[in-house]
Amino acid sequence: MQQYVEFAGNHPILVVIWIGLLLAIIVSYIQAMFSKLQFVTPTELTLLVNREDALVLDIRSNDDFKRGHITGARNIPLAQLSGQIGSLEKAKDAPIIVVCQAGMSAQGAAKQLSAAGFSRVAVLTGGMGKWTESSLPVVKK
Repeated sequence: MQQYVEFAGNHPILVVIWIGLLLAIIVSYIQAMFSKLQFVTPTELTLLVNREDALVLDIRSNDDFKRGHITGARNIPLAQLSGQIGSLEKAKDAPIIVVCQAGMSAQGAAKQLSAAGFSRVAVLTGGMGKWTESSLPVVKK
């Protein structure tokens, strides 16, 4: 125990950084536990599309979308989403899977959709990066 106290005294900046990282990890786990967002894997996305006619909403830029997207995906760039939520009203009770490049931006978009009353919103874990890494098909146009 004496060595820990001595280390903390000699390296206060490192100790503060470690405590900050530990707190950040704890907070992120707590947020994930209480979050209403669901996360799906590429395999689960495929099953939702095939069995429940889920809508895949790609929020990447138009250029990224044209470079490769999931078959049947609808593109509404994140910057335009708030103005176009009304165009998704038909899918209000259907599963909607939000896709971005890495899965991070999609979480904010999914929260927007949930707040707008969409009941079955999920995020593709890992985004298009995980989709292509899994060797699943993409459409280019």
